Amino acid sequence: MSALRNSVRTGFLGRAFALLGAANAVSAAVEAGRRPCANDLTTLGIDPTSFDQVSR
Repeated sequence: MSALRNSVRTGFLGRAFALLGAANAVSAAVEAGRRPCANDLTTLGIDPTSFDQVSR
């Protein structure tokens, strides 16, 4: 069963859940007026250093 868990974590489902979690965390941080975590931005494919240059 361990091999199945590892394949889910590193496979499509694992990446999909990581992407959804990062999107949720970034959107919550932006709505609260905080800077999102660099790891979440990287997961979404956003450069953390250029995030501050984005204006509303």
